[in-house]
Amino acid sequence: MRQPTRGYRAGIDAALLAAACDARAGERVLEAGCGVGGALLAAACRRPDARFVGLERDPAAVELARENIAANRLEDRVSVVQGEVEAGFRTLAVPPFDAAFSNPPFFDDPSALRGPSPARSGAWMADGGLTAWTGFLLKAVREGGSVTLIHRADRLADLLALLAAKAGSFRIRPVQPFADAPAKRVMVRAIKTGKAPLVLLPPLVLHPRDGAKHTVEVEAILRGQADLGWD
Repeated sequence: MRQPTRGYRAGIDAALLAAACDARAGERVLEAGCGVGGALLAAACRRPDARFVGLERDPAAVELARENIAANRLEDRVSVVQGEVEAGFRTLAVPPFDAAFSNPPFFDDPSALRGPSPARSGAWMADGGLTAWTGFLLKAVREGGSVTLIHRADRLADLLALLAAKAGSFRIRPVQPFADAPAKRVMVRAIKTGKAPLVLLPPLVLHPRDGAKHTVEVEAILRGQADLGWD
């Protein structure tokens, strides 16, 4: 996968988001803010019987994403369109998807982030805030469809409040750097019009304290040997 030499580069958040995608055969899946296709391509490789569309506003990232799709020979079921989340889902003029996932920009207040480089600001700063992103994702899926996000743990309350307007059946998985450290990320799955009780799942611990790079569970996920399940 080709990425910019400078600026935002896909990392472990994208890998975890892709591993959390459990699309079934024949389903259509949308990623909002797909960048150069890090999560999009990984999810497509994990789910070879589903179709994927990525939405990205940066023309340079769109071009790279299309090159990456071609390099992986996935043009028959993966595509990218250029567009703005803030413009709303209706501007895409396509039917709702079965599932949508996203790693929204982590900040919507310029004063909360210290000097991002211009190359990274678009990936880190959400012009319309979480309200625009959650609203877009909720419109993007059919009734009974799923919305999956990875975001800062300290925004969990905001995510739940925004998604609860049209979704429920929440399943939440904290992501902790170490077993004895607070979660810095949280993964949230919601079902549009879902009514089931909220479920708080066991945390995903990224690193052991014994010097290994990743825990056994995370290593298996990153190598494509396991999914990040919602059970």
